[in-house]
Amino acid sequence: MNDRPRSWVLTLTCDDRPGIVAAVSGLLAERGGFILDSQQYADLDSGRFFMRVEFKAATDGFPGDTAALREAMAPVAEQFAFDWQLNDTADKPRILLAVSKGSHCLNDLLHRWKSGGLPVEIMGVVSNHPTLRRLTEWHGVPFHELPTEGGKPAQEEAILDHFERTRSSYLILARYMQILSPELSHMLSGRCINIHHSFLPSFKGAKPYHRAHERGVKLIGATAHFVTDDLDEGPIIEQAVERVDHRASIDDLIRMGRDIEAQVLARAVGWVAERRVILNGRRTVVFR
Repeated sequence: MNDRPRSWVLTLTCDDRPGIVAAVSGLLAERGGFILDSQQYADLDSGRFFMRVEFKAATDGFPGDTAALREAMAPVAEQFAFDWQLNDTADKPRILLAVSKGSHCLNDLLHRWKSGGLPVEIMGVVSNHPTLRRLTEWHGVPFHELPTEGGKPAQEEAILDHFERTRSSYLILARYMQILSPELSHMLSGRCINIHHSFLPSFKGAKPYHRAHERGVKLIGATAHFVTDDLDEGPIIEQAVERVDHRASIDDLIRMGRDIEAQVLARAVGWVAERRVILNGRRTVVFR
């Protein structure tokens, strides 16, 4: 049993000005709320302010449901023109996974989810190949093979249909080796996350480990980012690197890279699920 008291997460961004933190914390205090964690960031370049607050009820008079809390927060949100979200931490985001033939990222996400280490609801897996059906269904997750032979528009329409029917919040490209069309990328703006097997912006596109080996790199890495219609240029959520030397073969780089990819994607999905990531133009603010 989970004995943790019910809590909520408020995330917001707005034009920076004095009084925002005081207004939010003051409202929670007046209503009988107790702040568990609060982080804020002022972007001096853009003049934008970002905040994440997790809180719970401290008194019996605290509004007990999310709708009542939103109503209580509305006047402050309107005063400061917040772009904001308020979520019960028990409401886990629904995600749809897209894969091709590589299993390492899918296997890692499914294991973390099944063992309770990833606060999401996995609604299904879509793939342009049948290769990972057994792995997916072994974890009790629906698998949908959507081959591209019928044309990319029809296949992407089927992906979008699964996404909408399952009421998913995010499409996670867990080594999905297809480039999304600009139309689908635009429709899923801010709701689609990709793992790229390179430390962007280096070695974009196909076979980055081969090109990295040709250049004799001393660091390899992986990047999780939001998908845009500009290939591998979306806002970055997380990155990691590992040192290599002249003895590393292409196979060595690929093997090491797979481990990094799985870890980086899992962290990115976890942070998004915990409402720790806020878009900031072409960048992100990540409250860890």
